[in-house]
Amino acid sequence: MTDAHELQRERISIYHDVYDNKIPKRVPVDISLTFDVIAQFGGLNLTEVQWNPALIEEAVDRMCQIVYSDRCIYGGSLRYPSFYQILKAQSFQIASNGFIQHPEVVGMLPEDYDYLIENPYDCILERIIPRQYKAFNLHDPINCAISFAKSILAYQNENAQTGMIISKMVEKYGYYPGGRYSGGFTEAPFDFLADMLRGFKGISMDIRRMPEKVAAACDALYPIVFKRGLPSAISNYGDVFIPLHMAPFMREKDFATLWWPSFKRMVDEYASMGIHCRIFCERDWTRYLDYLYELPTDTRIMFEYGDPKLIKEKLGKKHIIMGLYPIMSLKTKTKQECMDEAKRYIDALAPGGKYLFGFDKNPLFFSDIKLGCLCAVTETVRDYAVYSNAGETAGMVFNKEDYKAEPSRKIESKYYKTWEEYKAQNPEVADFGRQKLQGLEETIFNYFTFLLM
Repeated sequence: MTDAHELQRERISIYHDVYDNKIPKRVPVDISLTFDVIAQFGGLNLTEVQWNPALIEEAVDRMCQIVYSDRCIYGGSLRYPSFYQILKAQSFQIASNGFIQHPEVVGMLPEDYDYLIENPYDCILERIIPRQYKAFNLHDPINCAISFAKSILAYQNENAQTGMIISKMVEKYGYYPGGRYSGGFTEAPFDFLADMLRGFKGISMDIRRMPEKVAAACDALYPIVFKRGLPSAISNYGDVFIPLHMAPFMREKDFATLWWPSFKRMVDEYASMGIHCRIFCERDWTRYLDYLYELPTDTRIMFEYGDPKLIKEKLGKKHIIMGLYPIMSLKTKTKQECMDEAKRYIDALAPGGKYLFGFDKNPLFFSDIKLGCLCAVTETVRDYAVYSNAGETAGMVFNKEDYKAEPSRKIESKYYKTWEEYKAQNPEVADFGRQKLQGLEETIFNYFTFLLM
């Protein structure tokens, strides 16, 4: 256990150095594998183990013993079938092979734009959620309430089991204790509108037919997605995770006028509070690199595709770069070829600091990787990506005072109450109840918004 604690101190040091604008002792190996992949590695029945996530612990433990990573190799899952099944989800359904699939299902109709713009949270609860989740049958309020209660209990139970396993592995193997989703999690306003409200086809038509309403909807949704991402505590070592979806499929002029403004405003407002964002640029963002440069210093940017030398040249002195190493190499190349490729990425991205080694994406199947190649790559990074100038300043330094943003307006809805509103209606309630009652309000808000992500 002493060795694990010593290793954890080293890992905390190298991660904190990256986040504190210092050259670390070595590049952190920042990888994890999904619930599905580790279940397949353990020979588990995927359908069964998704209904009982505790069954995966032994497989996780074995994977931790085999594959080197500075962060817990087990990334868990955001999606389990229990709460989706209880709510009769249309947007996330479990396939016969056990995988959770996301069909193209529209929750918002074109004629809903005006109501969404006027009362976004009301529109979400009254119209969009019931279309995506058939258990929200407003004509059967008692069963609707029972289904919602069961689903949120299932959601909390699955996440608690996942968190317990990760905590055990962090303690046992001395991983860096910062969890991937321990900060905030949200979406860009445009992506929130596109993903499960209008769908890919719907939003693509809306951009051309009613761009002014799309822009107004992004502004209306902004307070919701901003609040959704707020972490419970602000730290230089935490972040808000934001996967970015629609931008690569858009014309740059539409991106510049419809997608970018509300997203940039959100990241700037977080920065003004001292909150960092960790964004995942899905697909190829090469044509948007100049936009990304304008994000607050030390934005943590994970790339799926792109030229590592160009990305480092344009962004490497200001932002923390992650991702890019192609996961498919672990299946299609020899062990030596994978190791050599890892060195090429390190040579391009590590100089000057501000770099965490990671893959371009997670594998979908365990068969998508050769375990020997995975081990060879992570061990190569650990041993090869060592700095000779540890402790020196790494690029630009973040200062929250550099970012000024108009504070996000409060959510106004008959379905959401602040403590002040609750107290006004219930003056007999002692102030001692403030933290608990407001916390319960936030739990419900976060769950409803999660269901549309």
